[in-house]
Amino acid sequence: MLKTIRQTFAPPVFEDEEKTRVASLLNSILWAVIVIGSLYTILAPIFLGQFFSAILTGTIVVAGIIARLLMMRGLVRQASVIILIVFNLVITLSIYISNGTLGASYFSLVLTTVVAGVLLGGRGAYIMAGINTLIGLMFMTFQNSLPETMIPQNPVTYFSSLIVYVFFIAALFQASSRGFDKLLENLRNTQQELTARNEEMHKFAVGLESTVAARTAELDAANNRNERRARQFEAISKISQVISQAQNLEVLLPQVTELISEQFGIYHTGVFLMDVNSEYAVLIAANSAGGQRMLARNHKLRIGQTGIVGYVAGTGLPRIALDTGADAIYFNNPDLPETRSELALPLLHKNEVIGVLDVQSKESNAFTQEDVRTLSTLADQVAIAIENSRLFQEQQRTLHETQAIYSRDLREGWVRFTRSQNAIGIQRRNLKSNLLPEPLELPGAVEAMRSGSAYRRTESDGSSLLTIPVKLREQTVGVLNVRSESGHTWSDDEMDIMSAIVERAALSIENARLLEESRLTADREHAIGEISAKIGTGTQIEDILRIAVQELGMRIGGTQVTVEIGGGE
Repeated sequence: MLKTIRQTFAPPVFEDEEKTRVASLLNSILWAVIVIGSLYTILAPIFLGQFFSAILTGTIVVAGIIARLLMMRGLVRQASVIILIVFNLVITLSIYISNGTLGASYFSLVLTTVVAGVLLGGRGAYIMAGINTLIGLMFMTFQNSLPETMIPQNPVTYFSSLIVYVFFIAALFQASSRGFDKLLENLRNTQQELTARNEEMHKFAVGLESTVAARTAELDAANNRNERRARQFEAISKISQVISQAQNLEVLLPQVTELISEQFGIYHTGVFLMDVNSEYAVLIAANSAGGQRMLARNHKLRIGQTGIVGYVAGTGLPRIALDTGADAIYFNNPDLPETRSELALPLLHKNEVIGVLDVQSKESNAFTQEDVRTLSTLADQVAIAIENSRLFQEQQRTLHETQAIYSRDLREGWVRFTRSQNAIGIQRRNLKSNLLPEPLELPGAVEAMRSGSAYRRTESDGSSLLTIPVKLREQTVGVLNVRSESGHTWSDDEMDIMSAIVERAALSIENARLLEESRLTADREHAIGEISAKIGTGTQIEDILRIAVQELGMRIGGTQVTVEIGGGE
């Protein structure tokens, strides 16, 4: 029941807080108008005998009911305007019939001004104040022209009007006070919400600052790692270029140690290689002053026993000593007293340890697993470079041996060929050419043969001497000696012509030599084939031996041939 009554008298609530506040004030005013006006409408005729006044008050009550219906539908401003207009019209009419400015209703104009200010704000109050001022001025001006009083003015009338005004104003102030209390409560709630939100924002800001600081630290660390990796990759690129260009280990490995120390900021870098018996890891290259001293005394470590290098050489696994002074495997080296961290990486070729890359730093805990991965990549390239250099040196050695054998065979072949042809050379003098059965001591021949370039000299009689080496596939096989008349200067064209002619002559002689050797080889194989066929027809030892000696005697003239089987016992 009470809940129903409260809902009936409760003001409407809208999404707009200002509209809800005005509706709450208007609801209080309307209920005061309806309740007080209804009571006055009923009691005034009975106790005061004022029927016309009761009719006017009833009109206000009806207007209040209509205004409340409009307010409940959301038309708050329209309802406020309607109740003010009706209220002011009724009061104006009441003043007109109750002796104007001398009647009890004259001061009721104050009520509509106050209500207008409450419902419509300051502008509405000023508008209503202006209207009521004009109304009051008009009644004051025409006071003597007003009709006879329809509502008797006596103490009871004044008292009843006072009661209505007092309770109406009380209701108005109560509604305003409730509105202000609610406004203050809303302000307090808003302040509490703002305080709570400020605290949340402060906590969020603190958390955000912490998060930003943590993320910034993470980003800085990531940037530092990326910069370090970029520097490492750049260093690997530079070292790779050196590795790809150098083929001599004596040149390559010292450059690698210098570059690694320079690019990675490392105190000492050394490269160890296994000895022939795989008993020791021998220091081959180093960049530091201590490393140079170790190289001078042929520093080596026993594999699997001595130091980090020996451990890595024996196991084939990387090893980090973050504090070498406390590492049980670390071998205290007086040549490198400043070492505080050491990293040793195996140099692997086909899963076989061929050496160790040893890097040492003056800083404690200087190496990380990321350094191990980066330097392992570099160690793999160094291992490949070492094997490539070894293969290159072996190939160079094989090539030199092959060239030496080829040069020897070529010289021997030319000697045999020229002797078989009874022609060591040829000499042309005075339009006559003569074959040389024996070599001549030609001036400049030794110099041209040794240097592989032309030899020039001016003789005492003024003639010009020119000796050009005869080359075949970069091998000097003879010389061309030319003597000119007095005052002749050899031109570049003459030199080119003579060099081209003797090269082509040498190539043609080589072809003839090879052809002759091929013919002799074919004859020899043919003879061996025939003799073998004849020997193969014999079935008795006597027949086989007789055929063998006969064929050898026929093939090799002027010889005595003897074959003895199982002799000497």
